[in-house]
Amino acid sequence: MQLAMSSALARPVVKSKRPRTSVLVTLFALVALAVLLRAPVQAHIDAASLLTTFSSKEAPAALADEQIVSIPTERGPVRGRLFAPPGVTDPPVIVIVHGVHYKGIEEPRLLKFSRAVASQGIAVLTPEISELADYHVDPRSIETVGAALVYMSHRTKTGKVGLMGMSFGGGLSLIAAADPRWADMVSVAVAVGAHDDVPRVSRFFAHQATPFADGHATTIKPHDYGATVLVYDRVSDFFPKEEEEMARSALRHWLREEQAEARADATKLSPVSRKKAEALFDGRFAEIDPELLSEIGKNEADMERVSPHGHLMGMKAKVFVLHGEGDTVIPASEASWLAKDVPENKLQTVLVSSAIVHVEIDKKPTAAEQWALLRFMGEVLLAARGG
Repeated sequence: MQLAMSSALARPVVKSKRPRTSVLVTLFALVALAVLLRAPVQAHIDAASLLTTFSSKEAPAALADEQIVSIPTERGPVRGRLFAPPGVTDPPVIVIVHGVHYKGIEEPRLLKFSRAVASQGIAVLTPEISELADYHVDPRSIETVGAALVYMSHRTKTGKVGLMGMSFGGGLSLIAAADPRWADMVSVAVAVGAHDDVPRVSRFFAHQATPFADGHATTIKPHDYGATVLVYDRVSDFFPKEEEEMARSALRHWLREEQAEARADATKLSPVSRKKAEALFDGRFAEIDPELLSEIGKNEADMERVSPHGHLMGMKAKVFVLHGEGDTVIPASEASWLAKDVPENKLQTVLVSSAIVHVEIDKKPTAAEQWALLRFMGEVLLAARGG
């Protein structure tokens, strides 16, 4: 689940900071605090259980009725994994959308989180987003998310579905949730480490300062992954046609952390192309950034099609935004823009926390960070259950 948000935002924002005191409060003590504050107790107890399960080193056991399903779409069937809580009649349902990762619905953290959510009596569907699994942020993925919403809406009496998206899958999920074809189906939409504007995030990959919605900007070093994904996504614009497939193979291997194979493929490229690929592999981005910026400028209109910015006015769901303060894949400044772009009466909570590293929990969150995450997840569970 991974910079600080301005307090000037006129929307509910919770900012979690690391205090210097040691962690003396456990999740169970935090639940007691929830009781004292008269918060919805059961939702917070369940949130504590969910977070404990997800952050545990041991993977939760697969549910007995966990199964691979086929989701009908206009482009043909799409593979998905359904996690149905045993013994629960007409459970609330949620679609969880993975981010840019070649393992798709087989990604271990996604499996672990989905099982943790299902352990709280919620049916979960994780659809395979083929474009994201191949490092592309593509408008067709929005259609797949919509098809998954339809599929799950038929599994509940109310027809209402929760939706949670991770990383770039989070931004695409928000677009789907606001689309008039599916907006009435979505009860709650949760964006974790999500983007608001692909051109802005792409310029961050090219080492430009990242602006916040209140006008200030910061400069942080982006993760090397981002620039490589951008080049891979538009490989035909960076390499000669006769070298596209070999360049794509080299970059794909690198993104999958298969470094030896990536460098072996790079040796088969022309000297100019090999130098470009190895600049990405070696982190020599000063050699690539000008070309990246030119590419972003040429393709800005296409990138805006997969950006929540300007596409959220039809939102009918309650929206929650969670982002890591030090996220170097999608900067946390994007959360400030989402807070501005989501209709004010639909935005529930924005939490920017240093306990989150992109889309996963830090190994040792402080007591204050645990409490903020607990409250956030408790509110999400309550909303998902119709509260």
